[in-house]
Amino acid sequence: MKKIFLILTFGAIIYLSGCKLGPDFQKPEYAGSEAFRFDTITTDTVVNLRWWELFNDPILDTFIKVALEENKDVLIAAARIEAARANLGYTKADQYPTIGYSINGGGGNFGAGNLSSTNGYFGSAYPEMYWEIGFWGKYRRLNESARAELLASEYGMRTVQISLISAVASTYYTLLEFKAKLEISKQTLASRDSGLMIIQARFDYGVIPEIDLNNAQIQRAISAAAVPQYVRAIALTESSLSILIGRMPEAVGTDNPLIDQQIPPDIPEGLPSQLLQRRPDIKQAEALYAAQNARIGAAQAMRWPSLNITGLLGAATSDLNSLTTTGLAWSAAGSITGPIFQFGKNKRRVEIERYNTQVALLEYENTTLQAFKEVEDALITISTLKQELIAQRMRNDAAINAEFLASARYDKGQTSYLEVLESQRQSFDAQLTYTQTQRELFDAYISLYKALGGGWLSEAEETSAANTN
Repeated sequence: MKKIFLILTFGAIIYLSGCKLGPDFQKPEYAGSEAFRFDTITTDTVVNLRWWELFNDPILDTFIKVALEENKDVLIAAARIEAARANLGYTKADQYPTIGYSINGGGGNFGAGNLSSTNGYFGSAYPEMYWEIGFWGKYRRLNESARAELLASEYGMRTVQISLISAVASTYYTLLEFKAKLEISKQTLASRDSGLMIIQARFDYGVIPEIDLNNAQIQRAISAAAVPQYVRAIALTESSLSILIGRMPEAVGTDNPLIDQQIPPDIPEGLPSQLLQRRPDIKQAEALYAAQNARIGAAQAMRWPSLNITGLLGAATSDLNSLTTTGLAWSAAGSITGPIFQFGKNKRRVEIERYNTQVALLEYENTTLQAFKEVEDALITISTLKQELIAQRMRNDAAINAEFLASARYDKGQTSYLEVLESQRQSFDAQLTYTQTQRELFDAYISLYKALGGGWLSEAEETSAANTN
């Protein structure tokens, strides 16, 4: 009968420890549209893994490789992954018995409130065990939560990496923009220096009024002020780029000017539902939702009784001077503890976890909506900037030619200097705006690739993605 009782007890423990309270995680399903609103290439393909290579710039490629290895934010994210992995191991250990040891010794003539005429000594040494059996799946839910948090930290690092790649590329093209604008400003300053010398000579001979000289001086000063402005902008941008690649601020060399950079080809953007599998921030939000969902079960398990088992086995003596008196010492005990009435504390704990899980789900949904918005914004931005760039180039070419013609007409006395001034202003502004529009188009492509979740880095993921194509 005793054996049957032990078998039934052991079986009940195994059964109850295998149960899990709380809801099992259900992955949110995609229920959106089947195509992006401004997508002109609606094909079901995977975005280019190393999209920055489409820009065909070896310097940019080198910057990104260095940044991925040395950027401090990436290193911080990697450390967080290791911390999450250690936390998973720490949480797993709670479901197993805790085994320790205890060694005690002492002596004296006073004990149990009584004074003795003789001295007594005692000693003991034994290992001891404590085990809280995970009824109701408390520790299994906690392990499930820890595993999801580890996965979330890995996706978090991927999010940091993609953001870093995008930031490096965007900063690089901003640097090219400022260098191009500096070159335009220097060329304009040199041209207006020459023009001012001619105007000064004409004024000295009384050919033109002083107001023409003043206007020429103003135009020359405008271009002169632009030069240090872009020198400063270049230095600040170089510092930002240096920090992104994990280096001290330093000058950054570039080979191809912005005007010679290749606009990347259009790529198949894929289907909206693919974002749920591609974007690491969405996968991170999903993992955090799963982690929080598991905490509901852990909180529910705390409302039910738990079984604790303790035991020890060792040696004890009442006389340290005579080891022959040592005897075998052992003890075993079990206890079942549980809450009875705590003014709704345990119930509120479950409610807290349920509401936190609702928050996690809403954050996941918000991240998904934001991802769709970013793709739509990038698509329309690319489409409209392409049209804008064509118009800005026409304006640029016409303004440069108009400046040349206005100067020729003025030299022949066929027009006033006001026409020259306006042509110079239009030419300078058109060149700067055209350069800025070029950079904005590159930024739009960068935003699109980032929004699509491109830029996987691990060999396993690249191989997996290549096999699906």
